[in-house]
Amino acid sequence: MKRNRGSDRIEQPTPVVRDRSLERAIAADSIEIRFQPQSDPRTGMVDGAEALARWSGASTEELFARAAAVGLTERLSRHIQRKALGMAGRWLGPLAGLRLSLNLVPEDLARAGYDDWLVAEMTIAGFDPKRLTLEITESSLVIDPAIVSTRLSRLRALGIEIAIDDFGTGYSNLAYLTSLPLDTLKIDRGLIADLVGGSRDRIVVKAMIGMASELGLKVVIEGVETAAQLALVAAWGCDLYQGFLTAGALDEAELGRFVAASRAAQAA
Repeated sequence: MKRNRGSDRIEQPTPVVRDRSLERAIAADSIEIRFQPQSDPRTGMVDGAEALARWSGASTEELFARAAAVGLTERLSRHIQRKALGMAGRWLGPLAGLRLSLNLVPEDLARAGYDDWLVAEMTIAGFDPKRLTLEITESSLVIDPAIVSTRLSRLRALGIEIAIDDFGTGYSNLAYLTSLPLDTLKIDRGLIADLVGGSRDRIVVKAMIGMASELGLKVVIEGVETAAQLALVAAWGCDLYQGFLTAGALDEAELGRFVAASRAAQAA
């Protein structure tokens, strides 16, 4: 379903090269949304799911790299957010009430009026803001941390939770943990790969979880692929995890079955 809104016609610098295939895919609503479950490491219960984009075999990262090369990043991001909100707003049965995590790009928060746009989209979708988590990366903060903080504070006042994503990569500026209106620290998968075996990553991840707890932040661990990794992060107090140990990126039907199975297993 296509809707023609003023917010769709975002002025952007004209790229030197156009990607007409990607432009058509966005216009024709051909970008698919998948969801990776986020589960409690102790009970296995599913708390929410992160929305991920797929198109022509490309992952979310590959798709956004392609969009960035031709000036389509913001348009693609808003298309994905709108579509995911619309889907989650209609969830029933085992998916009813499930949290949704959306990834933002720097261009989203750099644009004046983004918060108004998001509120309008949630209203149209019938989506409760209290079910939403917005994931931002440190690259979103190079614009102007004060402006970003103000825009995020307004959204957080509606009940939306804010997570800093990929923590542990780049500079991982600790000042952001106290200066921004955050609810969740999401630890990057790159620190999880060598978690078992006494590596330095093990020390760092354990310290991050402890620090987040002291700051009153929830912790989500990405990239959990083994039972040994899961046992460690659960013992250290991680709140949620996601990774191929339990599920990759699922379509809506698969997500519904996964959530139902996790609840049945818990009730057994």
